[in-house]
This record gives sequence, C-alpha cells and structure tokens, in this order.
Amino acid sequence: MWQNELTLISETFEFDDIGNQVPIEKETEVFCNVKSVSRSEFYNAASTGLKPSLVFVVHEYEYSGEEIVKFEGNRYKVIRTYRKSVEEIELTCEKVIGNG
Repeated sequence: MWQNELTLISETFEFDDIGNQVPIEKETEVFCNVKSVSRSEFYNAASTGLKPSLVFVVHEYEYSGEEIVKFEGNRYKVIRTYRKSVEEIELTCEKVIGNG
C-alpha cells in the first residue's frame, strides 16, 4: 500500500522588479494510491464538461487544498475531493493537456 509517489503543487505569487505578479510553485512529494475513475463518475462529470482521468488517495493531513498535482511526469488538475475516512482523502483529477 502507498506504493506510488505524487507531487502536490501549491502556488503563491510574488512581485518581480517591475511590479508584475509572478507565480511561484512549491512541490511536496507524498505517497499515494491510484484508482481508476468509475464509469458513472466519468459520465456524470463529462456532462458538465469535466474529464476525470485518475483518482489519487492521499493522507488527509498531507493535503492542503492544492489544485495541481504531478504524477509520472504529467500534470493533473484536482476537480473534486472526497473525504474517504478520517485519514484519507480522494483527489479526482483531470489531465492538464500540454504540460509535463
């Protein structure tokens, strides 16, 4: 169990020399389990324009509301969270096209 690694990516903003906001990413490595998206969840989400592709299960204490994660070189957007138990949370994610 907990055989996969997931990178949680949080984003803050700083100002550059001329006053533009510049995003700064902070990456946190955590262990996770990977699940497939259920057929019903996939089709229900697709009806609203979302395309869930994977579900990651992480320890809830390690997740701080990050909206982007990285898994096996691909970026994913967190489109839904579900508290599975007191210790675990599921992150339903869709692949971000064009970013590695």
